[in-house]
Amino acid sequence: MPETIESKAKPFVIPQFTSRDYGSFFLAGALCATLSHGGMTPIDVVKTRIQVDPTFKGLGFVTGTRQIIAKEGASTLLTGFGPTAVGYLAQGGAKFAGYEFWKQKFTQFAGDQETAVKYRTAIYLGAASVGEFFADILLTPLEATRIRLVSERGYATGLVSGFTRLAREGGVSALYSGFLPILCKQIPYAIGQFTVNELCHELVFRSMTEETKRNLSASSKLTISLGSGIVAGFAAAILSQPADTLLSQINKGHGPKGSMIYRLTTLAREAGFKGLFAGLGPRMIMTAGLVASQFLMYDSIKHALGAPPGLEIHKEN
Repeated sequence: MPETIESKAKPFVIPQFTSRDYGSFFLAGALCATLSHGGMTPIDVVKTRIQVDPTFKGLGFVTGTRQIIAKEGASTLLTGFGPTAVGYLAQGGAKFAGYEFWKQKFTQFAGDQETAVKYRTAIYLGAASVGEFFADILLTPLEATRIRLVSERGYATGLVSGFTRLAREGGVSALYSGFLPILCKQIPYAIGQFTVNELCHELVFRSMTEETKRNLSASSKLTISLGSGIVAGFAAAILSQPADTLLSQINKGHGPKGSMIYRLTTLAREAGFKGLFAGLGPRMIMTAGLVASQFLMYDSIKHALGAPPGLEIHKEN
């Protein structure tokens, strides 16, 4: 008797992750984020200077780097390394573990496989957004410290002194003054990072037979992950660039007094379209490297920790 379509279909199984699994997701996300962001500190220093320092206006990445080295020394390119490493250690763990958690919860809420697959993009968007929101609560004070260290030469000697001075002089309001713009930056970033990565993998795998997928070599898997990560990185950079520029301006103290929304809209109007995308070139390079390396490290660290793979709800052929 021939097999029915139903008997050939894969059963829809939603993994029930344990607290240990989420601990592994958190640790893997924390390590991949802090290593990648810490390694990109020199590029971020140049990008931030182009955004907020009038003497760097109109400069590209290469000319901006040369100017910093010539006037301030090569060590300046590592300014803000401390708050970057610590901030993204916390943020990365919360973001990756949060994405795994909320993707599972939203898939359960869908109720069945057909509905989950139909609304998979909404699930990716929702999981990325909610996971990033909670992660940004941890990130915002350290990001404010980093930007102040980079944009104001001589502000402090490092993470502890910079954080302490910012908290002492401005209190909680100074530490979280950039919370709204950082949400406007990081949520689109997370959407580009996770959603585009998922969709890129789906497009590649839908073009393959089941046998081809089962027999993929390690190099082929690496190529797919790297290519998907690079495309997702470009998307993340473009989607979050305007808010990234405004965040740098807010933490530098630019803009009028008033509510955060008023300050943001005023700064955006003053900057114009071109100004909002200042520094996009170096940031796209940085973000493509960040996102691609993060996914590669995240999967490797999860595997080393014995963690299960994440939930997949890709549409099949």
